[in-house]
Amino acid sequence: MSDSQRPGPVAPPTPFEHSLAAYQYSLPPEKIAQTPVTPRDASRLLVVDSATTQRHHHFRDLDDLLRPGDLLVLNDTRVIPARLRGYKPGGAQVEVFLLEDKGDNQWLALVRPGRRLKPGATVLFGPNPDQPDLVAQVVATDPDTNGRLLTFEHQGSESLFTVFERLGEVPLPPYITDRVASPDQYQTVYAETPGAVAAPTAGLHFTPDLLARLEQRGVGRSQITLHVGVGTFRPVETDNILDHKMHGEWIDVSAATVAQINATKAQGGRVIAVGTTVVRALEGAAQTGELQPWQGKVNLFIYPGYQYQVIDGLITNFHLPGSSLLMLVSALVGRERLLALYEHAIEQDYRFYSFGDAMLILPEATGG
Repeated sequence: MSDSQRPGPVAPPTPFEHSLAAYQYSLPPEKIAQTPVTPRDASRLLVVDSATTQRHHHFRDLDDLLRPGDLLVLNDTRVIPARLRGYKPGGAQVEVFLLEDKGDNQWLALVRPGRRLKPGATVLFGPNPDQPDLVAQVVATDPDTNGRLLTFEHQGSESLFTVFERLGEVPLPPYITDRVASPDQYQTVYAETPGAVAAPTAGLHFTPDLLARLEQRGVGRSQITLHVGVGTFRPVETDNILDHKMHGEWIDVSAATVAQINATKAQGGRVIAVGTTVVRALEGAAQTGELQPWQGKVNLFIYPGYQYQVIDGLITNFHLPGSSLLMLVSALVGRERLLALYEHAIEQDYRFYSFGDAMLILPEATGG
């Protein structure tokens, strides 16, 4: 049975579900996690196991909650030190937040103060103004993000990424105000491919021990790369969500991953995406109607009414009100059901957002 024919609890979208107001909820500020728990897999896990029921577990129980033959798909992107603090030749301080690698040492970035950084402006980085470690030239503005296109130059044999590692800071989301977490805590333990400016946070709960136990359980593991950028965290600002335009993000879905997914489904296993970035990568690579290897940009916007093609279940954190991520998960279990789950999680003192707790949505909860 195809996903489009799959019976389940998710009803066709109503006009209200196309309004931004439909995806709001009230979160007490103290529920926003400021630091991760240790060990990582000690975080709580809300298991959604049917259209009407849920159970409380810890993330370390995941190997008991999945079946032999299931396949976890992870995002192996690595967060780069995307926040650079520099200065103009006259000494005025500048902050650059890298968004997207455009190739040939060019990056799309948000800059502060933007009004002073028009095309032609120069930004210097490093402790010595007379011999800066890195120089950026503003070459254009970007109307979609209100950012700037910067061309970087540096001396020596180091790669540009190495210079960023030396001069930059791993950015934490603005709602994490305590700033006591270490950069390593904002990386998954399996992060390999540098390029993200924010972490794929559903994966932050895994430990090497848990991954080993899942392997012993017979749960397969595959990976994609989606470099998390503005497409993931840019807020939806249009009253009608259909008017929202997703910013493209770079993905790599390999032939090996496609083969693993197809083999899993052929053998009756379930494909469990670890995070919304994995969902968008896999579903984006299946927009022809069939999952295919894909390397390049995707800007797929998933909201209620979308028919899932690839994934069967999802591991996800709790997301911000009005976000495209909340809409994506609503498309899987239904908006009213998801908001009821969020209300339940708040009542049960779950921790929210990047360093918070997680939710496992099993196929039984989606009609799968």
